[in-house]
Amino acid sequence: MTRGWRVLAGVEVAGAAVAVLADWFVPSLVLVGMATLSLVVRRDGPGSLGFRRPPHPWRLAGQMLLVSLAVSLLDVGLLMPIANHVSGTRQDLSDFADLQGNLVLLALFIVLGWTLAALVEETAFRGYVFTRLTDVLGVGSSGVAVSLVLSSVLFAAIHSEQGVVGQVVAGVDALLYGALRVWKATLWAPVLTHGFVDTVGFVAFFLVGPTYGLW
Repeated sequence: MTRGWRVLAGVEVAGAAVAVLADWFVPSLVLVGMATLSLVVRRDGPGSLGFRRPPHPWRLAGQMLLVSLAVSLLDVGLLMPIANHVSGTRQDLSDFADLQGNLVLLALFIVLGWTLAALVEETAFRGYVFTRLTDVLGVGSSGVAVSLVLSSVLFAAIHSEQGVVGQVVAGVDALLYGALRVWKATLWAPVLTHGFVDTVGFVAFFLVGPTYGLW
């Protein structure tokens, strides 16, 4: 990559950070808009952000379903309880308080979970932000590791309305989603996992109400 493109990538990363930290509109949608403009300027396609078709799509979906169950168990069985005890607070899940027993809301949240959350957020953070960070820092192991951490910190920041616990859970999940993107060499891996994790959570809220951890 030439110096000029690397500088442009750095400017884009800085702009993305400002959009997230300033909480402009819906930050994830702002980042997707920036990503679209970035691809137009570079004359690139979505594949450059990680949207590559896996060789065995249904096998990938099955694998990511199993991974999502493990992530969900990690969240409620370990991350949330520890964060609850250390911070003395709980994740703010008040936005989901009316979901219990409401089938219409369940359907709405699942649709939003797969679109605004899984597809849009993964495109924004594990696609656009992560890719531009590696443009700046390089694609070696250290560059990828730092890019994963920084993009995950920004992802955690957009969950500030869920409190400290929510940000901790979101940040750790983001690291896992980023690792899946690198491991499987396709953005569809974290998109599927994110969608399944949200679906599992929404179904749990529908059945028993907001869950703050298993202990």
